[in-house]
Amino acid sequence: MTALTGLAWLLLLQAAGEAIAHATKLHVPGPVIGMGLLLVALQFDWGRAPVAAAAQMLLSNLSLLFVPVGVGVITHLALVSQYGLQLLLLIVVSTWVGMAVTALVLRALLPAPPQRESANG
Repeated sequence: MTALTGLAWLLLLQAAGEAIAHATKLHVPGPVIGMGLLLVALQFDWGRAPVAAAAQMLLSNLSLLFVPVGVGVITHLALVSQYGLQLLLLIVVSTWVGMAVTALVLRALLPAPPQRESANG
């Protein structure tokens, strides 16, 4: 029951983010605003436990979430065979770019390591 409460919180926060984005006409997607609201909700115990239970449930059933993707690939097999190499290149390059940006942001946000004193003095 806690997982369902957490899932309800996730959906409610996403819907609230969509509503805020629509009402304020911000150029920020609603799910991003909802993620910010989730970040605030996770600071409190009433939000942390249900969302953790929902996350655990979703992670334990993660393989089921790949079924629609597999069906979509089989359905559009002609497109995959026509553009497969370009898709593969795009996936590899975008993954590398995402990892590089993540590493640069992590490097910028982590505190600098303490400087070691030289042995000479």
